Amino acid sequence: MASNTPVPEAPFDAFGGGAGPAAPDTEWNPSEESLRAQSRSGGRHRVVKQRSNFARSSTVLGVGVIAAVGAGGLATAQDKPPVAISLPDLPDLGLPDAHDLPGVGDLLPDADEEAETASAARSNPNPLTAATYTTPDTEQGTTAGQAEATALTTGTADAGEALRARILQQAEQQQASADAADMAAAEKAAAEKAAAEAAAKAEAAEKAAAEAAAEAKAKAEAEAKAKAEAEARAKAEAERLAQLAASYSMPLSSYSLTATYMQSGSMWSSGYHTGLDFAAPTGTPLKAVHGATVKSAGWSGSYGYRIVLELEDGTEVWYCHLSSMTVGVGQTVGTGETIGRVGATGNVSGAHLHMEVITPGGDGIDPASWLRSKGLTV
Repeated sequence: MASNTPVPEAPFDAFGGGAGPAAPDTEWNPSEESLRAQSRSGGRHRVVKQRSNFARSSTVLGVGVIAAVGAGGLATAQDKPPVAISLPDLPDLGLPDAHDLPGVGDLLPDADEEAETASAARSNPNPLTAATYTTPDTEQGTTAGQAEATALTTGTADAGEALRARILQQAEQQQASADAADMAAAEKAAAEKAAAEAAAKAEAAEKAAAEAAAEAKAKAEAEAKAKAEAEARAKAEAERLAQLAASYSMPLSSYSLTATYMQSGSMWSSGYHTGLDFAAPTGTPLKAVHGATVKSAGWSGSYGYRIVLELEDGTEVWYCHLSSMTVGVGQTVGTGETIGRVGATGNVSGAHLHMEVITPGGDGIDPASWLRSKGLTV
């Protein structure tokens, strides 16, 4: 920056020191020389060194200009074109402090008040009361500062956006991890449940199979037992029948059955047959079916010659239509012993043995069934 160019001294007394009459059409521009002259002329103001603060020097020069213009008259200055003022760039010009200027120092606040005012302005700036004097350099500095602040703000915003994106990404990753963990836990629980169900089904199937096997085994054992019991009963019955067969005998060794028990027909007076007919030639021997006592032996009307054997249990066996008799009443006979012979006496159509069986109660029964019950084959 260039230094101030000295201007001609003004011939008027700006501070009342007798420097000459005031000229209405002149303007005094203070400089280092004029200020020194004022000091030498006996003024009470002293020249002090400019403070190192550039703002303080600007304030001093501004206040000096205001004081000079006020002393020279504002009306004259308004008619003049503006004069450019250049600020010295040397820090030590020996300029007076603004507080030492006559008529001005009393209007300015001291340093403490300025600090309080600056602090208040920073805390609550007012665009109507705050005035800033800037130079092209300071404007460039301000612009550069604004650009830097903008860049810093943009960088901060970018950094914040990047941080936000990174936080969101981490949150998404954590959520994805949590979802994956939940899914894995659900799949594990489902697998465990399926395994438990499969194990339960397998256990149930195994239990059912075991029960079925036990039931089949029990059934087989029961059937085997029943079969064995049936075989045992059959064997016992066979033994019993064998014993009976040894003690009972068929009345004829050779015969043909010609009429059965309860068979219907007009040839019988009752309308049905009351015994069993064994057809055989006349004179064929007749044997006692079991050991018995001869209850009666003789003629019996339509039965012809008849022998009645009474067994030990009271059962009676009738032999009818005999041609001859070889036993008498009260005689005891044994099984298979000959008691008479086949004939055709009485109400008959041919030679045959008519056999009847009467229970101890007096009822007639089927002779074929009775013989079979004694182990005999009819």
